[in-house]
Amino acid sequence: MSAPAMRRRVLVLCTGNSCRSQMAEGWINALLGGRWEASSAGTHPAAAVHPLAVRAMAEAGVDVSGGVPEPVERYLDERWDLVVTVCDSAKEACPSFPRPAE
Repeated sequence: MSAPAMRRRVLVLCTGNSCRSQMAEGWINALLGGRWEASSAGTHPAAAVHPLAVRAMAEAGVDVSGGVPEPVERYLDERWDLVVTVCDSAKEACPSFPRPAE
């Protein structure tokens, strides 16, 4: 099996997908990119990633400036090995992901 096929997929959810989940996605991809592939989404996505989140991550050496807040519905039909919520609001509104991990 090739290396990309062995990578596990994680979806990080929060309300606006503008700060915490974008930062978590950035850290996972930066630190675990060889083994994990992260995406993020929000239950009520904001218009843009918060500039202070972009700045804080840049100061840590992780570029999230290209991030775009996405609705969680965009990812419902995809396979995920792990779905993580980073705020209680997203946990309350988190839909069921019908596709089991493979």
